[in-house]
Amino acid sequence: MIKKTTLLLTASLLVLSANTMAAGDAAAGKAKAMVCAACHGADGTSATDMWPNLKGQKAGYLVKQLKAFKDGSRKDPTMAGMAAGLSDDDINNLAAYYSGL
Repeated sequence: MIKKTTLLLTASLLVLSANTMAAGDAAAGKAKAMVCAACHGADGTSATDMWPNLKGQKAGYLVKQLKAFKDGSRKDPTMAGMAAGLSDDDINNLAAYYSGL
């Protein structure tokens, strides 16, 4: 029983520390998100079905999608151009902002 508890605690701490290290700065993300508002809405809620809502999406999902647009593995001409100039910190900050809404 002690081994199982220790193993679960260790695994939980590893996940927690990985999430903490990957977390961005939501305030910096909010400032960077001003350009996103044109399509995705001022609060991350899109006005049309043409663009997805970003509000409340999981940070890991947002990071993955922005990196995919940036490296070209996900195709969209508008988002490719938007993501091209984002640094890894920018991406993490945007993800922190939108996931926290």
